[in-house]
Amino acid sequence: MNAELVASTATETGVDPSGAVRILGVTLVGVSATTGVKVLFTLALIVVVVALQAAARAVLRRMLGGQVADPRRFWARQGLQVITAVVLVLGVVSIWITPETDVSTGVGLISAGLAFALQQVILSLAAYAVILRGDTFGVGDRIVLGGVRGDVVRLGFLKTTIMEMGQPPAVAGADPATWVHSRQYTGRVVTVTNAVIFEEPVYNYTRDFPYLWEEIALPVSYDADRHRAESILLDAARTHAVVDDPDAERALARMRTRYAMADAALAPAVYWRITDNWLELSLRFLVHHRGVREVKDAITRQVLGGLDEAGIGIASATYDVVGLPPVEVTFTPGSAQSSPTQPSSAEVDDPDRGPATTPPGRS
Repeated sequence: MNAELVASTATETGVDPSGAVRILGVTLVGVSATTGVKVLFTLALIVVVVALQAAARAVLRRMLGGQVADPRRFWARQGLQVITAVVLVLGVVSIWITPETDVSTGVGLISAGLAFALQQVILSLAAYAVILRGDTFGVGDRIVLGGVRGDVVRLGFLKTTIMEMGQPPAVAGADPATWVHSRQYTGRVVTVTNAVIFEEPVYNYTRDFPYLWEEIALPVSYDADRHRAESILLDAARTHAVVDDPDAERALARMRTRYAMADAALAPAVYWRITDNWLELSLRFLVHHRGVREVKDAITRQVLGGLDEAGIGIASATYDVVGLPPVEVTFTPGSAQSSPTQPSSAEVDDPDRGPATTPPGRS
């Protein structure tokens, strides 16, 4: 009896003449010996391609060296990723699709489902191509993407990784808020999907023109030596800012040939503005896109020293009291009884009438 049960189970489990797999008499739909072989070939292909990619990445790293932000390493890494993806796709398609396979209906249904379910993924892949083809930004660029300010430390098919930096006081209230009030690292690493470039503008501090125009405002009173204050500002800017730099001039020339932009002055300048309380002197100067805080700190220290030597103070909001309205105090009958400890107006010493007297009945 047991031998017959074992023989029956053996006949109900295995591969039938048509190639279908049967387990305990149940035929597994879509599973056959051919399918199993294709699965094994697919897994082997993935393992081999990933191993070759890791080996090629190690060779490229040793050959190129340099920093991660090196353009050669970046483009080599991106090219390797693209080649790996193409080889995997072609290999999987070659394994699973044969000339006798009718895949038109299946491909149509799968494509429609993937297009609906993977909208953001498809957008991110398209954005990745736009970023590389359109020179939107690259690894090492300082950008603002999706409301995040910082340096691009990694660029992938679907997302961009940014080392976040702080915000100047003028935009300190922007979202997301940071506790560092300058363009310096906060320590947070932020991941942003590539598809954001289709919805929001991308601000690039580095590409095409790696310089920034900065300003420092100095309020001085109207009776101060304003020309001396202007001279102090210009001397500090010429000492610490970018002045007469051939690289900056060439970068600006490239910008003007590539874009329809008007000419811009690179030399430091001071602009005056009249306000209700003081004269505002705004120093405009050029700096490199990195190290702005150090430059502004050095300029501020030199300006303060120069103002102290010249005896010029920094203006602040003040208020002058030019008059007071008349004040009238009225005493009602019985106020003396209600406040026995406080003397009335008649009890206060008057220099013209002599010392105060105490009314009868009070002591």
